Amino acid sequence: MRDLFYAAAVSFTRTQLDSYRDATVPDLLGERTQLLFVGINPGLWTAAVQAHFARRGNRFYPALYRAGIVDRVIDAAAGYSAEDRALLLAAGVGITNLAPRATARADELTATELEAGARRLVELVDRVAPAVVAVLGITAYRIAFSRPRATVGQQPDRLAGAQLWVVPNPSGLNAHSSLDDLARAYREAAVAAGLIPPPEH
Repeated sequence: MRDLFYAAAVSFTRTQLDSYRDATVPDLLGERTQLLFVGINPGLWTAAVQAHFARRGNRFYPALYRAGIVDRVIDAAAGYSAEDRALLLAAGVGITNLAPRATARADELTATELEAGARRLVELVDRVAPAVVAVLGITAYRIAFSRPRATVGQQPDRLAGAQLWVVPNPSGLNAHSSLDDLARAYREAAVAAGLIPPPEH
């Protein structure tokens, strides 16, 4: 396996990427965040370029585009451009993580970290007041919120006043969900948040 990873005009050696373990990435939040996506935690590439879901192969931004939430596919592999950030914020999209520290894989996190992240998320949602919170990954949600039988979709409980949804994780490691599956789930959350109109029947 090659030691170099490439994305856009940026490349890192494995050693360089490993140096970003435990680094953090700032939340993407605007004045009108209506749909707050909650990742599990930053990956190493995301930490390196300081942009969420930045690793090439992650399907988050293609799914946002296919869902009709943004009007083009964002390429965050080299970090956000000013136009990328403005597009997401103007669309009413915010992004945060359950656990703040970067790891190579989400399964490196402990249950204690995820549970602490759920408590932090409640505080953040109370402050930002989005209409919908969408947690990206059912397994992490079950652990973080002590809901072992939860299923994907809108949850019966609200989170600090916001509708709470669990949607598929966009990582390329999540082979259970296709890009169409992701787009469909993200579109439902966006409709609930009032970002896009409901489909006509």
